[in-house]
Amino acid sequence: MDAGVTPARLRALGSALAAQGPSLRPDLPWRLTRDPWAVLVSEVMAQQTQLARVVPAYQAFVARFPDAASCAAAPVGEVLRRWAGLGYNRRARSLHLAATAVVRDHGGVVPATLAELRALPGVGPYTARAVLAFAFEADVGVLDTNAGRVLARAVAGRRLGVREAQVLADALVPPGRAWSCNQALLDVGSLVCTSRRPRCDDCPLAARCAWRAAGWPQPDPAQRSAGVSAPQSAFDGSDRQGRGRLVAALRRAPVRQADVAAAAGWPDDPERAAGVAEALVAEGLAVRRGDRLELP
Repeated sequence: MDAGVTPARLRALGSALAAQGPSLRPDLPWRLTRDPWAVLVSEVMAQQTQLARVVPAYQAFVARFPDAASCAAAPVGEVLRRWAGLGYNRRARSLHLAATAVVRDHGGVVPATLAELRALPGVGPYTARAVLAFAFEADVGVLDTNAGRVLARAVAGRRLGVREAQVLADALVPPGRAWSCNQALLDVGSLVCTSRRPRCDDCPLAARCAWRAAGWPQPDPAQRSAGVSAPQSAFDGSDRQGRGRLVAALRRAPVRQADVAAAAGWPDDPERAAGVAEALVAEGLAVRRGDRLELP
């Protein structure tokens, strides 16, 4: 760590975040639970998806699948139907696989160690640590792109690599206060310490921010810093868009082979649509029955 990033300064920054808690966004329903399955569902749903779309989908999903066992016992097709409006349908399939693994390997109880969580299908470093911090209140830091921006600006005052940012995120957590500290860190990053026009006057870390104390020098230390998520390619006209259209059609009813291109939005490009359909089948998001494509 840098000389300026002392244990005492980290404790002060972490305590300021923990005192802030989730007050910037207190109305998220998954913040009312410590159930690890519900937390896992919320974190998988919220990845790169607007929270306004996630809230109603999350509430309906956990009402239908209140635990891993109920999700694992359901057909994949039903899980995909409950995923409507969220996009990234592969994540629904991965969540179903994770539920199956929880039932098979952990007696239906979501595990409480980093290694066991990382072993679940579709669970990466961020999601595993989020479950540990928000369900089990373990003293770990939760690092996404927004949190990495706060760490680069306020804590280090310079660009950070992913590993170094994770070390700082972990060190920032006051013992026994991981839940409130991490909730605030994520909220500050997404709502206050934004990539453009950060609202420094509203930031609970303003008095201790390294970047502000230095006079906001350029380049911004958050640029290309702690890049824990890769930027997405353009959606319009992409295979992802065609996949989404086709899965949306399958939620309504099976699709005949002759209608796949139209359902994918490419009536004049049946070869491309056929490739997307084959990929969905290969990934377990669709099955063929005779001349029809349908959800599993």
